[in-house]
Amino acid sequence: MHYKQQIKLGNISTSEAEIRDIIKAWVAISIAFGILLGGSSFSGKFYIAFIISSITVGLGFLLHELGHKFVAQRYGCFAEFRSFDMMLILAIVMSFFGFIFAAPGAVMISGPVGVRRNGKISIAGPLVNIALALIFLGLFLASGSGLLGLIAFYGYMINSWLALFNMIPFWNFDGAKILQWSRINYAIVVAVSFALMMAKNFIRIK
Repeated sequence: MHYKQQIKLGNISTSEAEIRDIIKAWVAISIAFGILLGGSSFSGKFYIAFIISSITVGLGFLLHELGHKFVAQRYGCFAEFRSFDMMLILAIVMSFFGFIFAAPGAVMISGPVGVRRNGKISIAGPLVNIALALIFLGLFLASGSGLLGLIAFYGYMINSWLALFNMIPFWNFDGAKILQWSRINYAIVVAVSFALMMAKNFIRIK
């Protein structure tokens, strides 16, 4: 699990394998959301949606995983992202049917991790998405129209969805680990994520 060729980026260490898997997952998820938002005809609308998704989903996905990684490495753990290639293919296929099951991969961790630390490592990802959703929402309210407003709206919508989706309390999702650590913190994150998701019904793109 430990790779010989480690690359230092400030206080965070990575590897060529991790960078490759992040790029692979970033592109696949951007394609899936591009199809979902822009249609499957691969017209100009799809390419615009793909670019928007690359910025909004890409940023949300990357910083979500870096949130896990940063907290884990602060605890002295080895932490690297690995893509789930079959799930990436499934996400693209399902996007043609109007919905996405997004489980592009996970940060693999080894080291001194118990229930409490694992919960804190896990909650970092959804908290990053909530923070990004609020930033994008503020940017949308400040701009409100044009391409910047469109990007901000989708950034807000997608990051709200990513935060709530990752709180599913089973399998390898963050929610399962957070719930095992703290029901209160789990409930707070779910409530905030759900409120952000519902708030989109009161927002209109000009």
